[in-house]
Amino acid sequence: MSNNEKVLQVVVPLVALALGIAAWQWIVTANGIPKYILPGPGDAAVALFTDSATLWPALWVTLRITVMALAIALVGGVTLAIIIVQSKWLELALSPFTVILQVTPIIAIAPLILIYAPDTQSALMICAFLVAFFPILSNMVQGLKSVDHNLLNLFELYGANGWQTLLFLKIPASMPYFMAGLRIAGGLSLIAAVVAEFAAGSAGQGSGLAFRLLESQYRLNLPRMFAALIMLCGTGIAIYGLTSFVSWLVLHRWHESAIRREN
Repeated sequence: MSNNEKVLQVVVPLVALALGIAAWQWIVTANGIPKYILPGPGDAAVALFTDSATLWPALWVTLRITVMALAIALVGGVTLAIIIVQSKWLELALSPFTVILQVTPIIAIAPLILIYAPDTQSALMICAFLVAFFPILSNMVQGLKSVDHNLLNLFELYGANGWQTLLFLKIPASMPYFMAGLRIAGGLSLIAAVVAEFAAGSAGQGSGLAFRLLESQYRLNLPRMFAALIMLCGTGIAIYGLTSFVSWLVLHRWHESAIRREN
């Protein structure tokens, strides 16, 4: 990839974003829309600072739940995937439960989790974990099953045992699938944390950005509402960027998808 193409990859999205913000401001100004109906980008930016004492602690609560749920989903998803791949019977036995939990909307089971969880924060983390868990599990299982059979035969020919084959062949070969699941799960964990907080209706000092959105709606404080939305969007973009960077670090030296992107 040439230097000009690399520059364009950065400049074009930034220009498109700037044009979108300018169009937003023009619509508000040209139509004289009051900020309690549709605030301009300047009003939202001001709210980020004037309401920082309220918004930033709420963002930290939501981000903490998201990161903890994602971390637990990573450990649990990878561990269960390895266990499932080792036993066909165990995979068949667990498949009904994984499918049921995967296809059941989290908003439907959130009330039950809120009843049985010891506190609201734990309930929110469980909801986020359940949503982030299955992309990692399914992608990791698929990756472990997609190892080239010729390489498996080669390891067997050289007398490698099951654990050596797993550590030195199956897990490295499954990394592209795992990284795809990680990128998906990162965004879903944030979405699930917000949706679960909507369902919980938690309020007070320890509440996250979802409650601040509802609070702003009830008070018709649209600038604060847009500021909270911008925070959520920025957090989602940051999570996606971080997981994409981790994927690049792992894959760029050897996997075709990352190598072709660089060339």
